[in-house]
This record gives sequence, C-alpha cells and structure tokens, in this order.
Amino acid sequence: MSKSPLWMDLPWFGRGEDLALALMRLTVGAFLVWGAWDNMVSAARMDEFEAFLAAHGFAAPAFLAPLSVWAQFVCGLALIVGLLTRWAGLICAFNFVVAVIMVDGPNGIRAAFPATILALLGLYFATRGSGRLSIDEILRRRNDTVQGGVGSRSKSPSEDL
Repeated sequence: MSKSPLWMDLPWFGRGEDLALALMRLTVGAFLVWGAWDNMVSAARMDEFEAFLAAHGFAAPAFLAPLSVWAQFVCGLALIVGLLTRWAGLICAFNFVVAVIMVDGPNGIRAAFPATILALLGLYFATRGSGRLSIDEILRRRNDTVQGGVGSRSKSPSEDL
C-alpha cells in the first residue's frame, strides 16, 4: 500500500484544526446571537416572529417564538465561548431542523439551504465537541486533574464532551 505524496495530504493543515473549529464556533455563535437579538430587544419584532410562526402552522406560537429566540441566543453564546458545546449543538440542530421542515423546506432547496447548513453545523458541534480552545476544555482539564487522570487519556480532548 503506497502512501500519498505529502503535497496531497496537506498534513501541516492539521495543526490548525483547533483554531479552525474555534473560528467556526465563533462565527456560527455570533450569527445566532445577532439573529436573535432584534427579537429580544423589540416587542414588535417578537410579535412579528410570533405571527410568522402562526402563519406557518406552529402550535402555541406565543410560547414557541420566545423559546426559539432564547434558545438561539443562548446556543450562540455557548458556541462563542465553547461551553456546553455538545448541548448547544443539539439544540441548534433541533431548532433548525424544525425550521427546514415547517418553514423553508416547502419553498425549495435554495430557501432551505441556510437553515439546513445551521442544522448540520449544530449536529457537527454536537458530535465533535468544542475543541481545545474552549471553556469546555478548561473544565475538562480541571476535572481530569481533580480526578488524578492527567496524562492518562488516550482519546482526543473533545471526545468526551
């Protein structure tokens, strides 16, 4: 079995994996916070979002509108700092899968694409974790130290989160 030439594998790019993951978390998180913010600070915008949900057949839009907005906002903050990243990813994925099914999907692939990408990014964060540049990693290391497990790990730092 022959090995690929060095120029094909780009092994030096692997050194930037944690930075790339942190930048992806920061970008997605900032987008989620930005997208939720106007609904949080304006009652008129929240009412508009509630009416939007009602028009798309959501049950209990008065409950679901603020729930969705706050979930998006909290998930965004969690992704930015890398805290409870897997949970934030799950909630993000769920929120945007619902958006695809209930709102964007019937309008075609172009309409559904942004929410689909956010759902997939949420799924990625849920399965991958936060990476080394995160509060999750700091807490994990502290926990390993308290439990006496420093240096005994054979898995990557984000596998358990």
